[in-house]
Amino acid sequence: MDEATPRPARPELPDHLSADERSPHYVAAIFEHEVGIRLNGKERTDVEEYCISEGWVKVPAGKTLDRKGKPLLIKLKGQVEVFYK
Repeated sequence: MDEATPRPARPELPDHLSADERSPHYVAAIFEHEVGIRLNGKERTDVEEYCISEGWVKVPAGKTLDRKGKPLLIKLKGQVEVFYK
């Protein structure tokens, strides 16, 4: 992208965000941009949900599915950092 080309305004990243459209923590405008998430200093690309203030992320537990056919999620705790790429 050229320096003179204005970038579209990005919404502020919330404290709690989910990639599941049915969740009350889903914000469609954020997913129009590429978001990066670090847990304990290591970037993760498989995060389905996060909460910065509580210090956790939810990631799929392998190929295991729940009874509705969605990936079974496990919660990992640590220092969560969220940023736009």
